[in-house]
Amino acid sequence: MLTENEIGKILIDCALIVHKELGPGLLESTYEACLKYELIKSGLYVESQKELPVIYRDVKLDIGYRLDLLINNKVVVEIKSVEALNEVHMAQLITYLKLSGCKLGYLINFNVKLLKNGIKRVVHNL
Repeated sequence: MLTENEIGKILIDCALIVHKELGPGLLESTYEACLKYELIKSGLYVESQKELPVIYRDVKLDIGYRLDLLINNKVVVEIKSVEALNEVHMAQLITYLKLSGCKLGYLINFNVKLLKNGIKRVVHNL
């Protein structure tokens, strides 16, 4: 069973492959589909657009939150294709980590010249 950090290394390798192949400027959904393909090809279990309910006062509320990618039920990936990442994007990922119970998440903006400049790694201590 892979650790979160091992999954993260595979994720970054796959994201670099996708970015090298496609470059910046495409829709988030394109990067999501291609990244999912590469991750599965690498032997990981990947769910895309995974529904994420909110539990409020012991009531499960399905209000439309979705994780872009959930890898091996351990690592959350939020994909962007924007001019620049901002605090709202980071807050979104942190909220998804809280709601999912996952410890590790990645915010990946594919709309950059060098992908290393578009990756943010977030560890959430539950």
